[in-house]
Amino acid sequence: MSYDLVVIGTGPGGYVCAIRAAQLGLKVAVVEKEKTFGGTCLNVGCIPSKALLHASERFEEAGHHFERMGIGVSKPKLDLAAMQKFKAEGVDGNVKGIGFLFKKNKIDAHQGTGRVLGPGRVEVTSGDGAAQVLETKNIVIATGSDVAQLPGIAIDEKRIVSSTGALSLDKVPASLIVVGAGVIGLELGSVWRRLGAQVTVVEFLDRILPGMDGEVARQFQRMLEKQGFSFRLGTKVTAVDSSGKRLKAKVEPAAGGAAETLEADVVLVAIGRVPFTEGLGLAEAGVAMDQRGRVEIDAHFATNVAGIYALGDVVKGPMLAHKAEDEGVAVAEILAGQAGHVNYEVIPGVVYTAPEVASVGRTEDELKAAGVAYSVGKFPFTANGRAKVNQTTDGFIKVLADAKTDRVLGVHMVGPEVGEMIHEAAVLMEFGGSAEDLARTCHAHPTRSEAVKEAALAVARRAIHM
Repeated sequence: MSYDLVVIGTGPGGYVCAIRAAQLGLKVAVVEKEKTFGGTCLNVGCIPSKALLHASERFEEAGHHFERMGIGVSKPKLDLAAMQKFKAEGVDGNVKGIGFLFKKNKIDAHQGTGRVLGPGRVEVTSGDGAAQVLETKNIVIATGSDVAQLPGIAIDEKRIVSSTGALSLDKVPASLIVVGAGVIGLELGSVWRRLGAQVTVVEFLDRILPGMDGEVARQFQRMLEKQGFSFRLGTKVTAVDSSGKRLKAKVEPAAGGAAETLEADVVLVAIGRVPFTEGLGLAEAGVAMDQRGRVEIDAHFATNVAGIYALGDVVKGPMLAHKAEDEGVAVAEILAGQAGHVNYEVIPGVVYTAPEVASVGRTEDELKAAGVAYSVGKFPFTANGRAKVNQTTDGFIKVLADAKTDRVLGVHMVGPEVGEMIHEAAVLMEFGGSAEDLARTCHAHPTRSEAVKEAALAVARRAIHM
């Protein structure tokens, strides 16, 4: 079978690349080794975690916050099996949607493990061992990433779990140790904390959310501690003993020192993800990889082997679904003779906890390290009318602007649903907008988004409500 493009992997980057290429008139096929489309994101990542985050937030709200609003209800009872069914139904709908889009765009889907035999040739081996070779002008590697392992600690997805197992626990653990204070660990830790677990987060670094704005991370940590999280920063887990009824995690200071033991019912290993390239035949095909196992590409997503491209988690950059999607569109447009492009300076990041954390652009630490003169405008939700009347005042907005030009360089938020609010900053930055532009844009009242305008006004020390 002959194609213009074969995409290996149907996660956000792969399926978007395939659809956009088909829209542009290319004959496209996708290869997927799993039984369902959508990759980690739709099946065991972004989508199912958001279902559990949403459900657990409603559970906690009913149990702890309705009464103060004058809503009398009996204590909510958790039916975890039903909550897991709610999650599964949402995942199923999204996954089937990808299949529908493939049919709509006349994309051939091949179920099986893909292997690059060389330029223009992809072998697909199905579950029963049967193999076929697809001939194609171009190949895109979009196989995503896998869970990063802790040396010497075996994940069984029952008691010692990755994010995959943490999404499917059949009972709430009395105590949960989360190894890693990044986005995944904090999101899943917050799910089980709301459902009744005692959560302890162990992080090798001396801070949570590495890579995000330091001030935001510090204030957010205090909010999580008020919710019941315990943090052991600057600490590493060196072993987990699973021989007894309870797990025993051996921890010690990252800088060296005496070890101690923490007990828990479940340990979640959430120390990051690594590119998935196993069994793809890339080395045999001569495709260059870097020291971290990522596929090396040029500015046009091309590898060193003609006709082979790569995108998403298997290449450099943040491992984010929306970054992969934008790369998928860019690659498809490049293959169709257009000018595909991704602006890596404006890639939003969101932590879907409660409150949420959202960020786009440069952090203060990055600006300081680069020697960039900047101005800061901050505005707390305690001074926002909508947040005050709803009694959801945790958090603030921070706007960073160039001290000379006033161009917005970064925006950082912590607060209710700020993941939906960060995009006005992203749009502004795509157009090279200034804090003044943002400050003079009329925002509806009363909304939490007014805090964004006030933070922009604060860059010039003229916030109205503070």
